[in-house]
Amino acid sequence: VKMKAKGQLIEYSVIGRKLPTDLDRSPQLYKMRIFATDVVNAKSRFWYFLSKLKKMKKASGEIVEIRVVTDRRPLKVKNVGIWLRYDSRSGTHNMYREYRDTTTSGAVTQCYRDMGARHMARAHSIQIMRVETITTKKCRRPIVTQFHNSKLKFPAVHIHKKHVSKNRIIVAKKIR
Repeated sequence: VKMKAKGQLIEYSVIGRKLPTDLDRSPQLYKMRIFATDVVNAKSRFWYFLSKLKKMKKASGEIVEIRVVTDRRPLKVKNVGIWLRYDSRSGTHNMYREYRDTTTSGAVTQCYRDMGARHMARAHSIQIMRVETITTKKCRRPIVTQFHNSKLKFPAVHIHKKHVSKNRIIVAKKIR
């Protein structure tokens, strides 16, 4: 089943391990930060990435804990740097992207939409490697740095004042 990024992505913290055996009573724990639409998708992505990194699969392992990660300040706008890898028709590419959003999961959702629009990359071919909140001094992309000006204004153009004195109800008159 291929991953679909429908709706808002949610950040999950997934901890898993190999099943305990007689030889290894307490196997090593592996923790991953997964962005997915729901818990089932998060578990699936966890096993997909872990099978690439370690010789382990879902049948020989177990999920110890899975929980939703929430931002400390969800009302503050942050600059988010995202390092990712994606598969295109010509090969695999590494990329760094920047977004402005109030949450990291919102920025990752923007990234998935942007990659689909600009590079025709499907959700299943995108692998998020690292997500980090970055300071304004470390921002590189002009689409993000243009909002760092403290004197930035958004003027309201095309304001139409309604005439209070005018009668707004128009009655159709029958012509004889």
